[in-house]
Amino acid sequence: MRNVTLCAAVFLGAFVALHGAFAAEPGPTAPIVGEDLVFEEVDGVLAVEAEHYYKQTLNDVRSWHRFTKQRQPKLTPDADPPHLTDASGDSYLEILPDTRRNHGEKLIHGENFINQPGKMAVLHYKVHFNTPGKYYVWARIFSTGTEDNGMHVGIDGAWPETGQRMQWTGKRKWVWGSKQRTAQQHGGERHKLFLVVDKPGPREITFSMREDGIEFDKWMMIREKKNAIEGHGPKPTVKTGKLP
Repeated sequence: MRNVTLCAAVFLGAFVALHGAFAAEPGPTAPIVGEDLVFEEVDGVLAVEAEHYYKQTLNDVRSWHRFTKQRQPKLTPDADPPHLTDASGDSYLEILPDTRRNHGEKLIHGENFINQPGKMAVLHYKVHFNTPGKYYVWARIFSTGTEDNGMHVGIDGAWPETGQRMQWTGKRKWVWGSKQRTAQQHGGERHKLFLVVDKPGPREITFSMREDGIEFDKWMMIREKKNAIEGHGPKPTVKTGKLP
């Protein structure tokens, strides 16, 4: 009996050594893709699932947390329930904790709000552009309050004015948007939110927090000027690496 038990223990140890990496699931703020994953622009369209960032930085105060059907973060406060219904890829991200959803809740700069881009909760994506030019940035967002519907977008470590203050007005459903909040239009103006790609080649696209509680499903960069994107949008194209 002792030899049988010993053999079983040895077998179990070998199995864990070989397969343990596959059993371990990354935490809700950790990347689920490798650093070799690069998305590709084709015919003026680049599409990426929000949860496929290769790293997250400056997230000691607020972090993007991944929601899936198998796992929903329990971090509080987070007053709204998960919104996995109709989420592209059955997964999305939310900045938590969420302490300010509406005007009546206290605004704390550098904690639940940051108007300066690239300072808090930054997501990083590797992409490759075949066609240079001006690209309008779209993102698919779920918002429930008046103060959980803004973020920023940048390129190659820079945060141009045309990528700041992304704003959404749709509520309580997943909605595509490409508007920039301005002094004249707090709800955002169309066709002002864009990034310029000066030449073909690899780039890094980044998104950073403006308001906590924002829920982020997918993003796109397109050369065509549009007023709306329907459904889940186009499927991502991978240049190198593998999707999870």
